[in-house]
Amino acid sequence: MGTRNLGKKNRARKKKSWKELPPAARIGTIVIGAAQLAFLAAAQRDLSRRPAEQIRGSKMFWRLATLVNFVGPGCYFAFGRKRLPAVTRK
Repeated sequence: MGTRNLGKKNRARKKKSWKELPPAARIGTIVIGAAQLAFLAAAQRDLSRRPAEQIRGSKMFWRLATLVNFVGPGCYFAFGRKRLPAVTRK
C-alpha cells in the first residue's frame, strides 16, 4: 500500500545548480552574500582602526571570529568592543 510513498520520503533532494535557481532566488543569494561581505569588511576595518585597549580579547581572535558568516561580525560589534565614555559637548 504505502511502498510508493516510502521511496519518495527516503530520496535525498538533489541540490539545484545556479542555472536551475529561479531569478528571485539568485538575486536573494547575491544580496545576502553582499550584505555578509559588507558586514565582514566593516568588522575587519573597525578591528584595524581600533586600538587593542578598546577591544575585549585579542585582535587575532576577533579577526578569526568575524569569518563566521553573520554571527562573527555580529558578536564582535555586540561583545568585542569596549564601550567608550560618552563625549560631552560644551
